[in-house]
Amino acid sequence: MHVVAEGSGPPVVLSAGLAMAWFDWDAVAGLLVAAGRTVVRFDRPGHGLSAPAVRPPSAAGEADRIAGLLDALGLGGARVTVAGHSIAGFHAEAFARLYPGRTAAVVLVDGSVEERPRTLLPAIVRTGAARALGRAVTAAGLPAALGPGIRRAVVRASRAGGGQEPAGSGREDPAPRDLVRRCYRTGRVWRGALLENSSYLDVAAEVLALRAEHPLTAPATVLAGYDGTARGPALAWLARQAELADRIGARFEVADPADHLVMLDRPHQVARAVLTASDPGPEGTARA
Repeated sequence: MHVVAEGSGPPVVLSAGLAMAWFDWDAVAGLLVAAGRTVVRFDRPGHGLSAPAVRPPSAAGEADRIAGLLDALGLGGARVTVAGHSIAGFHAEAFARLYPGRTAAVVLVDGSVEERPRTLLPAIVRTGAARALGRAVTAAGLPAALGPGIRRAVVRASRAGGGQEPAGSGREDPAPRDLVRRCYRTGRVWRGALLENSSYLDVAAEVLALRAEHPLTAPATVLAGYDGTARGPALAWLARQAELADRIGARFEVADPADHLVMLDRPHQVARAVLTASDPGPEGTARA
């Protein structure tokens, strides 16, 4: 597993969303290190520079992975703030619920929300289809030919204004091109993303079950991205994020303007949310 640990002080774990990598947290990590935090970033199997994924993930398994990582780094005795983006929000919440004595706070950065997850096909069928598609895509040479370009296009579309602003508008992919090529030209990353996506609804259902069985005792923050428009989908997503915060008893904060990749659009706000997560202050919505 590829891990980057830097800085000193109270530990923070940053976990990226589906098909993202450790370097997508670069700006946030730099701010946190400067503020006196030990920042731990890692790539889940099949992501970034980590070894290929061999099995679909589970919420409990990812929580255990974070705990094991902290143990390996000699941070097992410290309370940690865990921040998860998108699907990794499920993993961060699972860690906070399963390891309450090791959690200082949890921050869900535009985290995934599934109120009633339902799967139409058995897990073995979905997993098998994901593996087959991953092998076919790799054999066809698509990652090598198109991988970095797809990554850049998806990042641009997932940033505030990315769907409307022209190239060169400041909403491009800030990741180093050599690292993007190194990661996204390989079939390993695309196979890992497909496999993780195949179990998305299973992980969501598992988190719902954990909420019923394991209270969330650590302070929590839901940081939602909002692009500032009056478009229906944007407002509906904001409402779902607010409902999530209410459901788990978290502080709700809006990052505006920001799209799904909040850590790229509003790194200072993400860093501030992490730094203040264990001291949430008055209840209610904060905008910045």
